[in-house]
Amino acid sequence: MIDRRILLASAASLAAFAAFRWLGLGGAAKADDKMPEKFEVQKTPEEWRKQLTPQQYNILREAGTERPFSSPLNKEHRKGIFACAGCDLSLYSSDTKFDSGTGWPSFYQALPNALVEKSDRTFMMVRTETLCRRCGGHLGHVFDDGPKPTGLRYCMNGLALTFKPDASAT
Repeated sequence: MIDRRILLASAASLAAFAAFRWLGLGGAAKADDKMPEKFEVQKTPEEWRKQLTPQQYNILREAGTERPFSSPLNKEHRKGIFACAGCDLSLYSSDTKFDSGTGWPSFYQALPNALVEKSDRTFMMVRTETLCRRCGGHLGHVFDDGPKPTGLRYCMNGLALTFKPDASAT
């Protein structure tokens, strides 16, 4: 015979699990309606692996994250442009870079038409993932705790970016 307390606890657990999944918590990232079906730059995984280092592939193509404070771009203070390491699309101006103290290169504003965003519901939280508009490479996340004038903090993986110094500033 089934104990009533076990039956009630099982029903409550099942209801909690169903609510958890319905809210989208703990599952894979779900694309927003604004996500393109296809990105302008399309490559096979093998083609990406030939172009990128294993760490870049993990970040850009598998939504990995580099260790905090490991990117040389944290200390990059020259004038220039930060571009996608996957397709070379210009993403951020050095004028919008700031030290957030998080260990990743941070910016308060992206260049126009550089990014697409999607809801990331992994690790039992809701965040906004940023992707390169042209190749769909994972760059990092954007948060609403940044400085003025936007109040945003684009927290980027340094390995997902390349830096192009401004030739006129040298």
